[in-house]
Amino acid sequence: MADGGQTSANGSGFQFKIRAPREFWGGVVMVAIALIAFYASRDLSGMEGFQFGAGTAPRIAASLLALIGLWVAVSGLLADGPTIERYAIRGPLLVVVSILGFAVMIRSFGLVVTTYLTFMIAIFGSREMRLIESLIAAAAMTAFCVLIFHYLLELPFDLWPTVLN
Repeated sequence: MADGGQTSANGSGFQFKIRAPREFWGGVVMVAIALIAFYASRDLSGMEGFQFGAGTAPRIAASLLALIGLWVAVSGLLADGPTIERYAIRGPLLVVVSILGFAVMIRSFGLVVTTYLTFMIAIFGSREMRLIESLIAAAAMTAFCVLIFHYLLELPFDLWPTVLN
């Protein structure tokens, strides 16, 4: 009985083993996000008869997410799977800093400077980053963003810092 995981060391109680930690904890996070969505949509009107209310779609999506999360978490208990590897925080942290930096800098630094700087910040999140390739990639992505947002979509972004205008 020791390798079955059904009983504790003294022979009483029930003990379970998480056989696929990645799936189990991923499912738990999905259920947690669904609960947050339910909480956030609590003040929205629901379905009245056959008419959708403002909270109907978020609640349906949250319900589906919770069901899928439960399914994934239970599969982590029933089937063997890979363990959770060491998680690198540097990449996701610098991407978030880059996004927040874009929001803070766009009005005063303009689209060109802000886009270039935020791409460089995000690129530094990778340990495989090479400086020359990164400078070229950031310039290419900046040119692409200027083309899309300023010229094609005609969004009201200043191209250059307000000091230069």
